[in-house]
Amino acid sequence: MALKVLSALDVAKTQYYHFKAIIIAGMGLFTDSYDLFCIPLIMRMIGRIYYPKVDKTVDPKKWFEVPTVIASTMFCVALMGAVVAVIGQLVFGRLGDRVGRRRVYGVSLIMMVVGSIGCGLSLSSLTSMVFVSLGFFRFLLGMGIGGDYPLSATIMAEFANKRTRGAFIAGVFSMQGFGILLSSLVSMIVCSIFEASANKHNLEKSSELAPLVNIAPVPPESDLAWRLILMIGAIPASMTYYWRMKMPETARFTALVENNALQAAKDIGKVMNVPLSTIQEDVEMINTPNTRAALSNTYPFFSREFLRRHGRDLIAASINWLLIDIVFYSLNLFQYHAFRGLMKSKININLYQDAMQIAKYQALIAICATIPGYIVTVYMIDHVGRVKIQAAGFFFMAISLFTIAKVNKGDWGSNQGPGFIILYGLTFFFSNFGPNTTTFIVPAELFPARFRATCHGISGAVGKLGAIIGLIGFILASREEPKGIEATHTLMAMGGVCVLGFFVTYFFTRETMGRSLEENENVDELTGVWFVRFWPHKVWDKRNEVNTGERMSLY
Repeated sequence: MALKVLSALDVAKTQYYHFKAIIIAGMGLFTDSYDLFCIPLIMRMIGRIYYPKVDKTVDPKKWFEVPTVIASTMFCVALMGAVVAVIGQLVFGRLGDRVGRRRVYGVSLIMMVVGSIGCGLSLSSLTSMVFVSLGFFRFLLGMGIGGDYPLSATIMAEFANKRTRGAFIAGVFSMQGFGILLSSLVSMIVCSIFEASANKHNLEKSSELAPLVNIAPVPPESDLAWRLILMIGAIPASMTYYWRMKMPETARFTALVENNALQAAKDIGKVMNVPLSTIQEDVEMINTPNTRAALSNTYPFFSREFLRRHGRDLIAASINWLLIDIVFYSLNLFQYHAFRGLMKSKININLYQDAMQIAKYQALIAICATIPGYIVTVYMIDHVGRVKIQAAGFFFMAISLFTIAKVNKGDWGSNQGPGFIILYGLTFFFSNFGPNTTTFIVPAELFPARFRATCHGISGAVGKLGAIIGLIGFILASREEPKGIEATHTLMAMGGVCVLGFFVTYFFTRETMGRSLEENENVDELTGVWFVRFWPHKVWDKRNEVNTGERMSLY
């Protein structure tokens, strides 16, 4: 029998605090995407500032390039912070399950704010120290973001009612799209201001340099511009610190883990319309020996019983997150490759214009594909279901990528035409109206309260491993031939990853729509015996129908 305070939460009407919680919880995801997706244009600016030498014996496209090893390290170090998170995410996730979600929620936010500000300070203007310092603070930022993922998803899931829970968690995750958009807008605004105030001599185009000049002019204040762009990312997160500290502990943690239903109702009563009188029976019921045993940790995380009950769900959630991040992060971080044929050559523009044109196309994709995908998911997730949206998303991503590979003309630097760009945008739309969002939602709904943040942290850490795999693979594949791989082959490989994701979703991922969190964690006996999601149930139902029909024919 469910506790009344939890049943009251499951049927509660949508209230003001639900939307407030979306903003509070979503700012971590907002900061994540802001800092991660402004890195492509930041690396272009750093290349112009710290590697200004003009080598007229090589292709001008290779001028001002940050060395590949350093560039890939800078991209990966923030993501690695969430993967060391089998240490990082497990620490935050496990602490969230042991001492409470709210108590560790502020710590992850502080790490993100300090990391964002530190990235801009970078301690020194020496090239070597800039990269060492930037790497350290991006690692710290990644650790904070890694901890924020399981806590934000778990808190939102445990505050929401079962009718609109998917939309609320998707709303939290959709803050990523607005973070991407803001990073592009801030970058364009900052670069426009610095360009307008710069000495025109320092903005001379590289193609107009005198024959004997081998160093491109760089405005000295440009070293401040990229730092400012990074530090602005700390503002939205820091603004929500007070409200995070004022949030009550979730009722499910207090009632199910701490076994204090009365305190759970008091906490919820502070922010939502759930009368204290509704849980009087729970207080009496929870003090019986049988109820105390049922609510206690009857089996540990590292046990055969956990593996039997939840092993398949944890493996499926982790693999799905791994597969989508292989595709999603590489395409997002390197989407300027798809538009490179439309961009002006960097030898014909100054460093501010170079950064702004990358930001412009990132904003275009965010407005036309990324954010609409999130919005449609928020609207549809509690009507269609998580599994159908995730499977369809993987399927249509695969179709889009295979079609792009078919119509592709030339390599990454060529002008592909409007058809290529439309299909490229559809890939982002179906990733967000699909597995990129649902892989964040499902782990927050499948597992018991005492393991929920831990299991979400594991799934997210495996996902960030996929992001690193896709990122490094894309860096290597998009190099100039003969070292690189043709764009067509790269896109086909990404489509193949999406096909694999479709099958993992279809066969191994359980639906969570329309049920309470407690109903989702209770599995029937077939789930514990069979690994495939639906086949044994259909066989069992078919057998029952046949047996029922035979019995009826006897009368």
